[in-house]
Amino acid sequence: MRGGEKVLLSLLRLFPGAPIHTLLHLKGSVADEIESRAIHTTFVQRLPDVARRYRHYLPLFPAAAESMDLRGYDLLISTSHCVAKGVKARPGGLHLCYCFTPMRYVWDRYDDYFGPGRAGPLTRLVMRAVAPYLRRWDRRSAARVHHFAADSVYVAERIRRYYAREAEVIYPPVDTEFFTPGEGRAGAYDLVVSALAPYKRIGLVLEAYRGSGLPLKVAGAGPEEARLRAVAPPEVTFLGTVPDLELRELYRGARAVIMPGIEDFGIVPVEAMACGRPAIVFGEGGGTETVIDGETGLVFHEPTPRALRQVVDSLRTVRFNTRALRDRAQAFSEAVFLRRFQTFVAKALAPVPPSC
Repeated sequence: MRGGEKVLLSLLRLFPGAPIHTLLHLKGSVADEIESRAIHTTFVQRLPDVARRYRHYLPLFPAAAESMDLRGYDLLISTSHCVAKGVKARPGGLHLCYCFTPMRYVWDRYDDYFGPGRAGPLTRLVMRAVAPYLRRWDRRSAARVHHFAADSVYVAERIRRYYAREAEVIYPPVDTEFFTPGEGRAGAYDLVVSALAPYKRIGLVLEAYRGSGLPLKVAGAGPEEARLRAVAPPEVTFLGTVPDLELRELYRGARAVIMPGIEDFGIVPVEAMACGRPAIVFGEGGGTETVIDGETGLVFHEPTPRALRQVVDSLRTVRFNTRALRDRAQAFSEAVFLRRFQTFVAKALAPVPPSC
């Protein structure tokens, strides 16, 4: 249940009768509220070893999205970071897209996934041939969306750059009723909560903590896990995927959370703030829209271990107000998200007044 799945959960609460159409579904991988819905998948579901190797089927995803039979619906809401926005609505149907990002794998983050050292020779060869097609499809299929919403100002700017479309910014929901401050003292360790994927820059954090003597816990899993474990210094403990109750206690006990990558939004700093803990974020991307430097966290501006280490060291002299952290998180609550998304849908459904 990462940020995208949490957005889906909130949308299902807003539209309790709506079925789900998705490329594939791994049963038991998401909240019961999602699992209980009618879930329709595509041919991707039947591909060999898809649970472990779904990333290898990326070139087939556009065809899978276009294969969804959505002719029975007047209103489609896609949540998209890859190809979902490329589904086809029936003639006269309305398609609204909540966009987490244009397909980062083939645009400005291509090297993070397929650059030297990031993928094997065969994968890099295939992607060099396939990426131009995916870029053309991604831009062309954006025309199928009637109205875009973006999860941050940063993403709205990327939608404008790659799709030449405007998007309304609606920040994603954070469960501030669940993520709350605890009663114990914090400060025993610092914390990373992240998918262990190339663009997350977890290796940068590991190097920043090397030799520091500061305990660092890393919660999450992903394709980079084996490599990161192999190069991690003794200060680092990997926890793997943790359930929400354990995650909340990790937030409550941390001195601060670290988010080193360029995030589209970055839900982790807001969850930490809801628990009364500050965040350290990189000075580009969605993190700068949630963390107020010096008030609810700290910002570093160079993607280097040295720059991050300097900010981490400054935590010893900075004090944060738990109430201010909590109040900042409340600006991104589920109630705020649902209210803004309802307004977004209502505006899209409103009849167009006749021209004079």
